[in-house]
Amino acid sequence: MTVSYTLKVAEARFGGFSGLLLRWRGSIYKLLYKEFLLFMALYAVLSITYRLLLTQEQRQVYAQVARYCNRSADLIPLSFVLGFYVTLVVNRWWSQYTSIPLPDQLMCVISASVHGVDQRGRLLRRTLIRYANLASVLVLRSVSTRVLKRFPTMEHVVDAGFMSQEERKKFESLKSDFNKYWVPCVWFTNLAAQARKDGRIRDDIALCLLLEELNKYRAKCSMLFHYDWISIPLVYTQVVTIAVYSFFGLSLVGRQFLEPETGAAKPQEPGQQAGPTLGDPDMYVPLTTLLQFFFYAGWLKVAEQIINPFGEDDDDFETNQLIDRNLQVSLLSVDDMYQNLPPAEKDPYWDEDQPQPPYTVATAAETLRPSFLGSTFNLRMSDDPEQSLQVEASPACARPATQTPLLGRFLGAGAPSPAISLRNFGRARGAPRTPHLLRFRVEESGDLEAPDRIEEEEAAESGEETPEP
Repeated sequence: MTVSYTLKVAEARFGGFSGLLLRWRGSIYKLLYKEFLLFMALYAVLSITYRLLLTQEQRQVYAQVARYCNRSADLIPLSFVLGFYVTLVVNRWWSQYTSIPLPDQLMCVISASVHGVDQRGRLLRRTLIRYANLASVLVLRSVSTRVLKRFPTMEHVVDAGFMSQEERKKFESLKSDFNKYWVPCVWFTNLAAQARKDGRIRDDIALCLLLEELNKYRAKCSMLFHYDWISIPLVYTQVVTIAVYSFFGLSLVGRQFLEPETGAAKPQEPGQQAGPTLGDPDMYVPLTTLLQFFFYAGWLKVAEQIINPFGEDDDDFETNQLIDRNLQVSLLSVDDMYQNLPPAEKDPYWDEDQPQPPYTVATAAETLRPSFLGSTFNLRMSDDPEQSLQVEASPACARPATQTPLLGRFLGAGAPSPAISLRNFGRARGAPRTPHLLRFRVEESGDLEAPDRIEEEEAAESGEETPEP
């Protein structure tokens, strides 16, 4: 059964995730404790051997090997390889869940398209939705160990009511070397065509909609089967597993607490002999190494658990409950709910222009919050009225592109420069002068000599002489 803790994390609070650490079912402790105890036992054996059973010369040789293993372990790109692999597995895990066929859309179309309150109409609707459920049972029986244990043979499927004896004989008479989960879908299409011929489905549009929903349902069954068929490449799983095991195999030897080297420290005073170097404290329990094993090996165990979510782990999909739910809901919708409608009545907001549902005392504070209209509604615009004037974009009034002499050597004489020249840089100190605004002011004043004065002002600012008219 899937472990759900959504309600426990509905609100972010102090130590919100801390309460989840004490759970056992579906936890990392339950998943990893055997490997963790084995790693601690092997580390203890090597530590006792180094401390009690080796001679001084053997300890020196072991220390050299341990330092080499410690340096070699850092060369393994464990975080990158393992992180990318777990990300791939998690994405595949969720995609498999979304590929589980659910009859919700199909049952609504059947209830709306296949008509008849008599015995024949009821039989058609129930048979159509039963064929859809039979297809999902057959494909889940092929990929899920829980479903296979529930329906080990086709006789169990018949006893469960998903298939009749005649349908079983017809199903087994079809000779094929491949999985035949698609057979009930073909029965569905033939029965729907017969219902259209008998007038139970009133037009071709309704028949087309019904078959489209069936194809979506069948496509999910097919995708689920192919997820079980095509796994993540074995070489990738082997690379990740070897990387994790080799890293901690080297850590078993390289993370041992060794005696400090003698003669390597520099003398403090002239004539003083070199003493032993100060190394790490001699701790019998390697806390950081155990934490590292807990994180990396736990990461690998997570991928191992969810790479096939159709098993019997704590967090695997509850396929048997999905089968029960799908059958019950689908038969209820196409049979008991067919043309069984409550009377149509006026809603409480019939005469209101702006209906407002009531709030409880616990949620009344939410009514004080203003409605969100968009992020730009809070933008403060400029108070200058000239910034809001509408002008006509005219290419003739645009300033020619300028360029600096240095960039002109590389871009060429005719290439525009994105830089601001020194000639135009000084104008930024005053008010911005736009050609469109100058044109607007000239047309508003009606002065014909205004363009000449503008050119004279520009020439004066740039230090150039104005040519004689």
